[in-house]
Amino acid sequence: MGAGATGGYFGGRLAQAGKDVTFLVRPGRQETLRRRGLRLKGPDGETVVQPHTVTADTLDGHFDLVVLAVKSYGLEQALLDMAPAVGPRTVVVPLLNGMRHVDELEGAFGPERAWGGVCLISATLDDDGDVVQMSGLHRLGYGPLDGAEDERLPEVTYALSGTEFDSNPSLTIVQDMWEKWMFLATLGAATTLMRGSVGEINAAPGGLDLGARIAAEAMAVLTAAGHPARPGAVSLLRTGLSGTGVSTSSMYRDLVRGAPVEADAILGDFVAEAAKHDVPAPMLSAAYTALSIYSARRA
Repeated sequence: MGAGATGGYFGGRLAQAGKDVTFLVRPGRQETLRRRGLRLKGPDGETVVQPHTVTADTLDGHFDLVVLAVKSYGLEQALLDMAPAVGPRTVVVPLLNGMRHVDELEGAFGPERAWGGVCLISATLDDDGDVVQMSGLHRLGYGPLDGAEDERLPEVTYALSGTEFDSNPSLTIVQDMWEKWMFLATLGAATTLMRGSVGEINAAPGGLDLGARIAAEAMAVLTAAGHPARPGAVSLLRTGLSGTGVSTSSMYRDLVRGAPVEADAILGDFVAEAAKHDVPAPMLSAAYTALSIYSARRA
C-alpha cells in the first residue's frame, strides 16, 4: 500500500527479486508508474521495474501480506482503501512512523492481522517521481506485536527474503518500533528546529551540544515509558547525530519543500509521552511547537 519513497523502494526491490507484488496507488501515481516505470536510483546505479498497480476502485481479492507504507496523515484513507485486500489470514506490516497507528490498525483489522514493522532507509522522490536512495542503509524488520511465535511468520519471512535489502523477523518488534521512534524524534527535532543538516548543525556553535541534549531527552522518554533503548539503538542514534555531511530527516526534507510534515505522529505523541511520565523535554517540545506553527500556516 503506497508507492512513494519507502513503499516504492521496498516494493520495487521485491518486484525486482521476482516476488508477486501489487501496488495499491492513487490514479495520478499509477499514471506516472505506467509512463516511466518504477525507477530506483541509488548508490549502485538505477533499476527500472514495471510494477503491477491497482487503484482503490479496482482492488479485488485478499492478499497474504500487506505492507503499509503511507504517511501518518494518510492512514485513515489508506485503511479504507486497503480493507478489501485484508482477509482472515492476511498479515498487515506497517512501515509508519511513531506508534499511534498500532491502535488504528488493530481497530480496523483486529490484533491477529496487525503486526509491527520498522524500516531504516533514507529515500525520497525526485521531481520525476523516481525513488532516490540516499544511503546504503535499507533494512526492514517485522513481527507479531505480542512477541509470540506465529505460524504465518515463516511465510512472511519467505515473502520478504531474497532481495537487495536486509530483512529480518523480530519477536521484539515493539521495542524496535520505540527505538526507531526515538531516532526519528531526535533527528527530526534537531534538523527542523535548526533548519539544517546534521553536518551544518555540528559545525555551528553549540550544535553538538544541542544534538546531545535532544538525544538525552528522547532516551529518557523511552526509559520512563518502559522501553529503555538498547546499546545498539543508542549507538545508531549517536552515529546519526555525529556526522559532518548532508544527512537530514524526512520531516526536514518535507519542511523545506513546503509539504505536510508528520509532526503529530513523530513529535507530538512523543512529547505527550514525556508529559505523561513527567520527563522534561524542552527541546523536543520546542521543535514540535515550531512545526505546529508551520502546519497551521500551510493549512
